[in-house]
Amino acid sequence: MVQMSVVVPCFDESEVVDAFHTALVAALEPTGVTFEVAYVDDGSGDRTVERLRYLAAVDPRVRYTSFSRNFGKESALLAGMRMARGEVVVLMDADLQHPPELLPRMLELHRHGYDQVVARRDRTGEGAVRTALSRAYYRLVRRFMDVEIVDGAGDFRLLSRRAVDSLLSLPESNRFSKGLFSWIGFDTVSFTYENVERAAGRSKWGGRRLLNYGIDGLLSFNSRPLRLAIHTGLWLFLSALVYALWIIANAVLDGVDTPGYATLITAIVGLSGIQLATLGVIGEYVGRIYHESKRRPHYVVRETDRSAAVHRHDPRDVPLEPAGRARPKP
Repeated sequence: MVQMSVVVPCFDESEVVDAFHTALVAALEPTGVTFEVAYVDDGSGDRTVERLRYLAAVDPRVRYTSFSRNFGKESALLAGMRMARGEVVVLMDADLQHPPELLPRMLELHRHGYDQVVARRDRTGEGAVRTALSRAYYRLVRRFMDVEIVDGAGDFRLLSRRAVDSLLSLPESNRFSKGLFSWIGFDTVSFTYENVERAAGRSKWGGRRLLNYGIDGLLSFNSRPLRLAIHTGLWLFLSALVYALWIIANAVLDGVDTPGYATLITAIVGLSGIQLATLGVIGEYVGRIYHESKRRPHYVVRETDRSAAVHRHDPRDVPLEPAGRARPKP
């Protein structure tokens, strides 16, 4: 019986995946637990899948799945959890920013009865601007989201089998894992570790991608932006009413006074901007309904090893080709 499954999404990680696997095995073997490593290649454009084939050939504890294209980290995490057979499942990145040396500590905390053990990174080494923006974002989501998102708590965590099964039971297509981890609940404990730089390569999370990810988080777990649009509209209506009464009173007391051109243009531009923003918020929610209604698969599998072929598929997630082991390359 497999006691632990380690799920590792990979996207263009050929430079570091071998070093990661070596460090992972070195951290887990002394614990005495039986483990497997489920790698998910998220449509990498480099030699990542070749390295995974080799690892699967030389280490029977390695299983892998390769997507037909890049479907995103959320889909990769979902595929990995479906592959996992262990009583506990650890989610972590392959770039060594999630130190494998922390896994024994996470296991020990799980033995104390926790279903989720979260490793929270601090912000050592981050730029001042990025740190300030991140903290402002987390303050915003704590105020507006229906679930609690803790600053520094990412995907690096240990989940019990019942927590994983709860996540897999959620059918939604637009997945925001940080929110889902909080939404399922269960007993959770966290600890902080020092931020680590990437061992090789470069980050796939640029400013634009981070912004879109933040917007997904805000919209995935609440409808408050729509409520905010209603409140904004009511306040604008009241402001316009007060302004109109002021003009009438001014005209009655002091004669006719035509409002200035600048006031008119300012009002038109301001109201137009608010209308466009409100339509954008509504459009985001309608778009999400549209994507959910199509019920497309979360990902398409291009290649997988034989052992990974038995992982728990959603009926919508069917490989285009039969599963089979590719010839290993050294």
